[in-house]
Amino acid sequence: MSARRGRKVRFPSPEELPAPPDPVAEIGPIAFSARFDDGIERHYDLSHLPCPRLVRHLAKALAGIAGSEGKQGHFMTTAHSVRYIERFAAFIVRVEENAESFDLEDVTPELMEAFERKLIADHPEKSRVPYQTVVGIMQLLRLLRDDHPDAFDADMQARMGFSTLKASHETRPVDAYPFDVFEAMEAAALDDVRAIRDRLLEGERLAEQGEDPAVAGWDRVENALWYIARHGPLTSDDLELPGMHRRLKVLGGMKWLNSRLFLTMPDLVSFLVLLTCQTGIEPECGRRLTADCLVNPARGYVSISYVKKRSHGWSHRSIRVSDGGALHHPAGLLRLAIRLTARGRQVTGSDLIWNHAVNDGVKVTFGPGSKAAMANPMEVWAARHRIDRLKDKDGTPVRLYFKRLRKTYKSRRYLESAGLLDDFAQGHSKRVAVRHYADIEAHRELHEDAVENGLLEALQTALEPPTVLSEDGQRLDDGEDELTPSEVTQALSGENDVWLASCKDFFNSPTALKKGSACPTAVWGCLECPNAVYTTRHLPSLLSFTAFVDRQRDEMSGAEWKARYGLAWERLSSGVLPKFTAEQRATARAIAESAEGPHALPVRLLEATI
Repeated sequence: MSARRGRKVRFPSPEELPAPPDPVAEIGPIAFSARFDDGIERHYDLSHLPCPRLVRHLAKALAGIAGSEGKQGHFMTTAHSVRYIERFAAFIVRVEENAESFDLEDVTPELMEAFERKLIADHPEKSRVPYQTVVGIMQLLRLLRDDHPDAFDADMQARMGFSTLKASHETRPVDAYPFDVFEAMEAAALDDVRAIRDRLLEGERLAEQGEDPAVAGWDRVENALWYIARHGPLTSDDLELPGMHRRLKVLGGMKWLNSRLFLTMPDLVSFLVLLTCQTGIEPECGRRLTADCLVNPARGYVSISYVKKRSHGWSHRSIRVSDGGALHHPAGLLRLAIRLTARGRQVTGSDLIWNHAVNDGVKVTFGPGSKAAMANPMEVWAARHRIDRLKDKDGTPVRLYFKRLRKTYKSRRYLESAGLLDDFAQGHSKRVAVRHYADIEAHRELHEDAVENGLLEALQTALEPPTVLSEDGQRLDDGEDELTPSEVTQALSGENDVWLASCKDFFNSPTALKKGSACPTAVWGCLECPNAVYTTRHLPSLLSFTAFVDRQRDEMSGAEWKARYGLAWERLSSGVLPKFTAEQRATARAIAESAEGPHALPVRLLEATI
C-alpha cells in the first residue's frame, strides 16, 4: 500500500463536459409510393442499391415527380427513372472507392462524362438508352439543385445547363396529315357532333314526356328515359330483375336507352377529334378539361384554361379561341360538350368534362383511376367514316392519331403565319415550336422555296451597277465593265432602244431561254439586266415609269408591290436617276409631262400590270 497521501476526485459539471461526437449516420430504407393515372398505387424500394446517400437524394427527387399529381403520370415513366438510378449507382460503385459515403457534392462533370461514355460503349450505336439514361439522371440532379443549391460547385452547375455530351437521340418529328385528310376528319367529326347533339336533346325531350315506369310500366321509351334521367343509366343489375331484359330489348336495349341521355365512348372520339382540329390543344390536356375551363370572355373570344402536367414550371396554360353559338367556334363546341355531359357529372361528382355511360353506370372517362381504351374506338370511328381508305403521304392507309391532328393544326398555323414564330409558337417556347412543329416533312417545300427566294434576293442585290452614259458617251456609273466603241455608238444612237434603256445585244440576253433568241423579260426588266445602258434620251421614259410605280403603291399591298417593282425601284432610285444632273432630270420631267411622245407608257406595260 502506498504511503502517499491521496487527492480528492472532482467530476466535471454537465456544462463542462465536451460535446458528444456526431453519431454514425444510419441509412434506413429508401422507398416511396406513388399513385398513377390508372388509379393504382405502386411501391418502389431502392434500399438494395449501392451509394445509399446519393440514392436517397435521387429517390426523393423522383418521388416528388412520380404519380398522377406529378410530371410522371404513367407508371412506366417512373419505372424507367428507377432503372436510370440503378445504372448510375452501379457505375459509381465501380469507379469510386468510398461508394458508401458518396453524396451529392461528389458528383462532378468528369463523373457524368465518364458515365455517359460507359453507356455509349455498352450499347449499340443507335441505342436510345445512353441518351435517355443521362437525361433522366440530369433531370433528377436539377431538381435536387433547387433544394440543395450549395451541394454542387460552379463546374457542376454549368454542366447542368445541358443534358449530354456525346449521346444523341435522333428522332424524326411526327409529320402532319395531308390537309385534305385533316379536313375530311374535321368534317366527319362535325357531322357526328351535330348528330350527338340532336340525339341527346331528343332524349331529354322524351324523358320529360315520360312517367314513372314503376307505375306506368316499362312499355314506353319515354318512361324508360324518365327513369334514367332521375336515377342514372341502366346497369347490368337492372337486367337481373324479372322480365327486365325482355322489356328493355323491345325498347332498343339498355345501351341504346342510356345513349339517349349520356355520351358513349365513340361519341367522345368525335368530340375530341373536332376539338383538336379546331384548337390544336395537347391531346392529354384536352382529355382532362374541367367544366369551368372557359374563362375571360370578351369581344367574341374566350380563353380555354387547362393544365399541362409535363410542362415543368409552366403547367397552367390557356389558349384564346372564338366564342359563339355555332359549332365552328371552339368555345361553342366546348359549351355544348359541357351541357351534354352535365347529367353525367351529377352522377360522378367530378368536375372533369368527359364522362360516358358503361354497363355499371357513368364513368369519368379520363379521370384518376380511369383506364380509357381509345385505340379501338378510334379505329372504329375512322372505318365508319372511311378515313382508313384515304391515303397518307407515303401511300399507306390513314390512321387516326391525335398527335398528328395537333401537328396538322400547328402546320396550318405555321403556313398561315408565313413562319412568324411569335404567332406560331403558341403554347411553346420558340425552340420547341421550331424543332417539333416547324421542322417537319410537310414544310420541306415551303422551306426550300424560302431558301431559293433568299438566294435569288441575294443574287439580285449583287447585280452590277447599272450602266449610265453621258451625252458624249462618258461613263457616269461606277461599273467596271468596259463598253466597246460600237456599243457606245449604238446606245447613243437609239438603234437598240427597248423603251427604258438601250440594249447591248437584244439577241444575247442573259435571261433568254436559249442562246440567240430574243429577250423574254418584262418591259421594265431592263432595270435588272446587265445589258441595259441608260442615257439622257431614256430619262423621260424612266421618269414616267417612276411615276407609274409610285401610283402602284396606292393600289397594291406592300408585299405585292415589293414583289413586282421593289428591285426595279431600287435600281432606279439609287443606281440610275442620281447619276444625271438636276437640270437633266428637270428637262426630262418636263418632256415626260407631255401627253405624247416616245416616253409614254407602252400598251404592253399597261397590259402586264392589269
